Amino acid sequence: MWTRAPLERQAKLLVEAYNADHENQVKLEIIPNDDMEGKVGAAAQNGDLPDLLAGDVVRLPYWLDNGLFTDLTEQIEALPTIDDIAAGHLDAGTTPDGAKHTVPFVTDVSVMAWNKDLYEKEGLDPEAGPTTVAELVEHAAAIQALGEDGVSGTYFGGNCGGCLVFTWFPMIWASGDEVISEDGRESLLASDSAKEVYAAYREMVENGSIAPGSKEETGATWTAAFSEGKIGVMQYPNTAVWGAIEAGIDVGVGPIPGVDGNGATFLGGDAMGISKDSENVDAAWSFLAWLMSDAAQLDVIAKNGEVPALTTLLDNEYAAEDPIALAINAVIENGRTPVAPYFSEAFNASGSPFVTLVRSTVFDGTGDVDALNEEITAVLDQ
Repeated sequence: MWTRAPLERQAKLLVEAYNADHENQVKLEIIPNDDMEGKVGAAAQNGDLPDLLAGDVVRLPYWLDNGLFTDLTEQIEALPTIDDIAAGHLDAGTTPDGAKHTVPFVTDVSVMAWNKDLYEKEGLDPEAGPTTVAELVEHAAAIQALGEDGVSGTYFGGNCGGCLVFTWFPMIWASGDEVISEDGRESLLASDSAKEVYAAYREMVENGSIAPGSKEETGATWTAAFSEGKIGVMQYPNTAVWGAIEAGIDVGVGPIPGVDGNGATFLGGDAMGISKDSENVDAAWSFLAWLMSDAAQLDVIAKNGEVPALTTLLDNEYAAEDPIALAINAVIENGRTPVAPYFSEAFNASGSPFVTLVRSTVFDGTGDVDALNEEITAVLDQ
C-alpha cells in the first residue's frame, strides 16, 4: 500500500489493526506529499504500481482517466454497507459510465475552529464561532484588537491551492452557489457570493487581522500557528483539530458559514483502490472490504477520533463521549467533494489560475475575477 505522508497516523492505525487479525498482510509505504505525483506517474509507466493505492479525492479523477485503477464495481456494489458509504469518495473513483474503482480511506473535513480562551479574553462567546462570513471578519478583528504578542485574528494558506479550496469552497456552497459545473469543465468562481468571500479576506488584509506569513504560506506550516495558540479563528482540517487539543488549545468547532449563514464543509481526504498493476487483487480487496466494515470504521477509525466513512456510524459511542467529535461529525451532512479530471491543475498546483485569482484579489486588490475565472475554466476544459 502507498499513501501520502499527511495521513500517516491514520494509515498506520488501520494497517496495524488489519494485520493483527488477518493472515493476509499489508506492507505500508508512506510517500512524502510532494513526491506522490511523480512516484505514481513513474510507477504507472513502468507497471510498478502497488496493489493498494490511496490518493487525494480531488486527484482521483485524473488518475482514473489515466487508467490507474482496477474496476471494482461488482465488489463495491456487493458490500453490505454500500448504502451507508459517504458518497464523495465513491464519486471520485466512479467513471461517467458508473464503473466504481475506489472506496473511502481517510475522511478529512474542513471546519471552522476558534480558540475559546482568546474568545473569552475578548468578550466573545467561547461556545459560538462565526455564523456568517461577516462574523468571521468581525471575530478576527476583535481577536486582533487584543494586542497580544504574536497573536493574530486569523490565518490561511495564501499560496496553497489545496488549503484554499478546502476552506474557501465551503463558504460559497453554504451561500447557495456552486464552484464548478457538474461536468467539471467550467469554473463558477465569479458568482456574487464568491466575490463577497474575496472581499471579506481583502478587508481582513487591510485591517491587519491576518497573521504575517499567510501570503507566503504554501501549506507546509498551515495548521501550526493555531495549534500554538497564536490564532483566534480560522478554517481548519478536522484531522489537525486533535493535534491542537493535544497541544493544550481549548478548541471550538463548527461548520464553515456562508455569506448569509448556513454551513458547509469540504469532504476531503483520500480514497483507495486496487491498481491496474496488482497481481493480488483478491488479497487487496480483502483489505478494502474490511475497511468498509463496521469493525474497522467504529473500532479503529471512530475510536481514534477520526470521521467514519459510514454515515450510520457518525453518531457513535466514541463520539458521544466527545463534543468535538460530535461537532465534526455533524458537518458531514453538508459535505461536498468537487470532481474534475483537471482539478489539481486548475486549483491545487503552485501558480494555478485559482491561486493567482486569490492572491491578486485578496493581497493586491487588483485581480480581475471574471477574467481569472475564465482562465480556470480553460484549464478545467482541456
